Amino acid sequence: MSKIYLTTAIPYVNGAPHIGHAMDYLIADTYARYQKEKGNEVRFQAGTDEHGNKNYKKAENLGIPIQQFADDNSAKFQNFIKKLDVEYTDFIRTTDKDHERRCQEIWKKLGNHIYRDTYEGWYCEGCERFITQKEYDEKNGVCPDHNKPYEKIKEENYYLRISNFKDKIAQAIESGEMKILPEFRAKEVLSLLKDSPDVSISRPAEHLPWGIPVPGDDSQVMYVWVDALANYITVLGYPEQDISEYWPATVQFVGKDILRFHAIIWPAILLACGLSLPKTICSHGFVLSNGQKMSKSIGNVVDPIEVLDSKGLPAFRYYFLRHADSFADSDFTWDKYNAAYNNELANDLGNLVQRLANLCKKQDLPGRKYQPKRDADYEAIMDSFYFSKAFDYVWEKVQSLNRAIDDKKPWELAKDPERHDELLLILGELSDELLQVSYLLKPFLPNTAAAISKVFTSDKILPPDTPLFPKEYKK
Repeated sequence: MSKIYLTTAIPYVNGAPHIGHAMDYLIADTYARYQKEKGNEVRFQAGTDEHGNKNYKKAENLGIPIQQFADDNSAKFQNFIKKLDVEYTDFIRTTDKDHERRCQEIWKKLGNHIYRDTYEGWYCEGCERFITQKEYDEKNGVCPDHNKPYEKIKEENYYLRISNFKDKIAQAIESGEMKILPEFRAKEVLSLLKDSPDVSISRPAEHLPWGIPVPGDDSQVMYVWVDALANYITVLGYPEQDISEYWPATVQFVGKDILRFHAIIWPAILLACGLSLPKTICSHGFVLSNGQKMSKSIGNVVDPIEVLDSKGLPAFRYYFLRHADSFADSDFTWDKYNAAYNNELANDLGNLVQRLANLCKKQDLPGRKYQPKRDADYEAIMDSFYFSKAFDYVWEKVQSLNRAIDDKKPWELAKDPERHDELLLILGELSDELLQVSYLLKPFLPNTAAAISKVFTSDKILPPDTPLFPKEYKK
């Protein structure tokens, strides 16, 4: 048995959960369930990022105390994760006192890699990050993610010497010690790393009143990204506890927009603390809406709760784990979602279960005593973190089973008493193949897989009273 540690990026609590957060949670949950099926012990972190100007100003605008704002919105994310049936083991909030204390100890460990200097340049409050002049010029002074001009600031901060770690980080990426997926993102990171300046890791408390105080200097608070990134090890008890049982992380799941923080600043912090780098950083793309990035200003934001409530959790997990590519940008439209539900979940899978169970019922067949088999091809894809491709692999088996029923025509065999034994053999084989499919589906659609297993392993094989995915018809 192996010990697996996987992490998800902790979201700011200044807004409601969105589809991007759902992708993080669903991908991580799928991998966690897959590893548990293999008999491994899984530790799975989630949490909320509660410091920083964005959260402070939002609370101020709403006229409520910042801690109350953080408490209320952290609860919304915890409820959202619960609705997705995500089985995390640890939930961390960056306002937890243990986290704050441990962050200050980590700061002290950075030691000689920190120096103080004056920063004068560009800053994006929406991204909570400093912008190089090169990036400012390339983007014409406007943040493409927030559609706002970058802010010119001048302030005295503490800096982390990224320059001390560039060679080690590059070597770790190139050797595969710290694998970055997809591979083209690794090349992007290596290019960014060459030009990466030392990073400001604090802000004056007068400009950022909501944060963790820098040890020995109450005039400064930690830059929110240092505070946030540290959560992956503070949740394990670092630095006062030995975390070698779970660290380095097996995989860290992040969106592509925050990969640079996780692939440059985070490794630098780890190396400065004398810790190993994560084994894999897995970066997923955006979910677009009608081909465009979701934006409140455009008015094309898709509410994940609305999608979730429209057809239930299995349909939600199905679409975003199969039709949202694990690595590339993907598109959501209601037409695509409805078509996937009717044509694939209802027709391909739901109808298959109902159809085969009915055929077995007519022969009064008992439930199967089936033991799932390991599938090397499936495991190879899952181990590559290409979950949408692995889901496609399983779905090919669903479609193959439908074709097999059409080809073998068990209803015709049922008309010939002399072929009864052949009929029973075929129905048994088809049922076992469907149980194998349900086993492969467990990491993706746990509730659906359990329902299929119940139908075909109970004392008698009986179709569900209601189809697993009732087909919807336009009114």
